[in-house]
Amino acid sequence: MTTDDQLSSVAALGEPVRRALYRFVVAQPEPVSRERAAGGVGVAHHVAKFHLDRLEADGLLEVEYSRPPGRGGPGAGRPAKLYRRSARHIAVNLPERRYDLAGQILAEAVTAAQRSGVALDRSVREAAVTAGRALGEQTQTAPGAAAGPLAVISDALTAVGYEPRVDGDRIVLGNCPFHRLAENYPALVCGMNLDLIDGLLDTLPAAGAQVRLDPAPGRCCVTIRTDEPD
Repeated sequence: MTTDDQLSSVAALGEPVRRALYRFVVAQPEPVSRERAAGGVGVAHHVAKFHLDRLEADGLLEVEYSRPPGRGGPGAGRPAKLYRRSARHIAVNLPERRYDLAGQILAEAVTAAQRSGVALDRSVREAAVTAGRALGEQTQTAPGAAAGPLAVISDALTAVGYEPRVDGDRIVLGNCPFHRLAENYPALVCGMNLDLIDGLLDTLPAAGAQVRLDPAPGRCCVTIRTDEPD
């Protein structure tokens, strides 16, 4: 789910009735019918239907169909449409932060270090490279993937939240997805950034791309140079 998709989903809750319906549905221990949601919020059935279906379309609610207990067989009527909270996790940070990705890398590194007995710093490097390769492979298979080395690199880094931009003969990254962690643990997180991006580029048609630590205020500590034209 892209940042734009997540922004659209969260923006749907800006409408007061829709937000009230969402809060009512997620507060219930079981899926909720339109009639029950309408009564719980105090709006007409057709109003509840419109907003609940919008919440479903925006990925905030999921639906299932079920008949009331005791009703079944011929003549029981159509199953009722019931709404529940979506299993999809939606979080919006501006600028974009990916602490979930940092947590995944570090959790995998600790687990691998405990299992194999390798040094934790080496395990973090390996986990970051592996995560970067997975992100690169996702970029190549995504619909409408860009053509050209710089465009492919930029698309892949944009998807992770790095905000890449071309600056002369290099790509600088305007945002660090792990910003708060990098402030408190710069050596660990900057190294993780370096290995993550190195792994990502390893899967892309970006021959000659060189990743280096190049810290400066107001941006990510990593920059990229490539010998190939866009």
